[in-house]
Amino acid sequence: MNHPPARPWNLCDPDPEIVTDIGRKQVVKPLLARLLANRGHTPGEPLTRHLEPTLMLLHDPDGLPDMQQAVKRLQAAIDKNEVILIHGDYDVDGVTGTTILVRLLRLLEARVEWHIPHRRKDGYSFGPHSIKKAQEVGASLIVSVDNGTSAVEVINELKDLGIDTIVTDHHEPPQGDLPEAVAIVNPKMPDSSYPFRELCGGAVAYKLAWGLCQAISGGPKVRPSLKEFLLDAMGLVAIATVGDVVPLLDENRVLARAGLKALQASPHPGTRALLQVCGLTNKTLAADDIGFGIGPRINAAGRLDTAALAVELLLEEEPVQARALAKKLEDLNQERKNMTSDLMVLAEEAASEFSDTKRWPILVLAGQGWHQGLVGIVAGRMVETHGRPTIVIGLDGETGRASARTVQGVSILELMHAGKEHVLRYGGHAAAAGCEIKAEQVGAYRDALCNAARETLSPDSFGASPLKIDAVIPLAQVGREVQEQVDRLEPFGEGNPSPVLLACNCRLAEPARASRDGKHLILKLRDGGTVLRAMGFFQGERIDELQMGEDLHIAFTPVWNEFRGERNQELRVLDFAVGEMPPLEVQGRVDAMK
Repeated sequence: MNHPPARPWNLCDPDPEIVTDIGRKQVVKPLLARLLANRGHTPGEPLTRHLEPTLMLLHDPDGLPDMQQAVKRLQAAIDKNEVILIHGDYDVDGVTGTTILVRLLRLLEARVEWHIPHRRKDGYSFGPHSIKKAQEVGASLIVSVDNGTSAVEVINELKDLGIDTIVTDHHEPPQGDLPEAVAIVNPKMPDSSYPFRELCGGAVAYKLAWGLCQAISGGPKVRPSLKEFLLDAMGLVAIATVGDVVPLLDENRVLARAGLKALQASPHPGTRALLQVCGLTNKTLAADDIGFGIGPRINAAGRLDTAALAVELLLEEEPVQARALAKKLEDLNQERKNMTSDLMVLAEEAASEFSDTKRWPILVLAGQGWHQGLVGIVAGRMVETHGRPTIVIGLDGETGRASARTVQGVSILELMHAGKEHVLRYGGHAAAAGCEIKAEQVGAYRDALCNAARETLSPDSFGASPLKIDAVIPLAQVGREVQEQVDRLEPFGEGNPSPVLLACNCRLAEPARASRDGKHLILKLRDGGTVLRAMGFFQGERIDELQMGEDLHIAFTPVWNEFRGERNQELRVLDFAVGEMPPLEVQGRVDAMK
């Protein structure tokens, strides 16, 4: 019996001459050359920067806008024994960046306090809570992390009160006035000449820490104790970089790769306890361990309770207390999973009213009591399910807060401009954004955005995105050599996707099994004398499609599975077809993977 794949398959087929030239000039094997070509790399490019990202490739922090002013003001605050307030954000990016700066200032014996807004009570970025906290602790200097570029009114009010602000941020600046801060350290400022725009907020905070270490050391070469701090702090930068889904290119790639090693070796009890509850001790860490393990647990604190819990954990130096805090975080994450499942049911019910994609090219869904800390997760899953940009609004009485996610190639922020007259405020990135809105405006907001989408976007922009396959390869050839070529492209994430390979005409070596909860597939695949274990996450409902003796066509990523000290190769199944081989649309563009 034939069973088609869950989504269309596209084969990325780059120019053979480019693949050959990459292989010859970079001295890499054909599969790796093809993978590089599929990701837009060229023969003349110095690919050692991508394949061997060393610390020497990091850009000097002094190149960031206003870095010198920020460092000078921080030094003055330390010298004068002023109280410095680190003002973070409630997501993984803000939590880790806050921790980095607090750890450094404590190391320097500065007077430092920290503050993370409560998602529901305070909202994003600066607000009255910022002024209240600064006055409570007697701060004369605030350093923001992952926010502040658009906080014009509050930062200006703080200035009038005699409280200076240093902004470290990575969000797009507003088109109008900027806050009257001492410094705005943001690679996306219009006058920025920094060579890389795509740092996350935690990385920008790290750059400020690095700049301060240089200034204290009297030059680019920092003191041994500060160098040790900076190398260790890269572990937190890796969490921020992967967790905030910024492109893993240029220096983000350096920070993520070096940071994963630093994270694995972290001496901090809080970090060790976090790794333990994630089941990540005594294993080689990969970007997926952050994306699916560490990041969601840190974010769970900010979504359901207060992100201050996550900062407390990362700063905790007493092992017993660290384990207790990590347990709280784990419990919150489990609660988050259960609540998200319930909210997904409600969102799907709401979406059924807007099934006509021509009339409703954007899903704008709203519900009273929908948890505002979970709407972003639900929006992302609705995009995957429905193939449309999605805005999910959690209403609380007369107002609501929303998170927006989008399909590849469509800027949700640009679309949201069309509805700006219907919202109280909005902002974000091309891929993810948010807004605050009055409940009575939801219908008009939906109409405005859908009208704009129909006028500016083609129908081809929507629908289930195809699975892009790098190469077709016999299952019998998937071994250590292939795995080593794939591993050279690590870490994987935004801008550097995991390779997807296709093995045709495989057979089940034994009947397919589902995990205990029925969510996942557990397979053993055979091709001649080769047998490989495979896992299909969240594909358990397709188990009835798999029968012994049928031809299977498997789209997968080869990975290492580490368990109880053993390291074995297995396949991460992304999709499959049974019976006839499904059609493959061939894409010849070099940048087909982007």
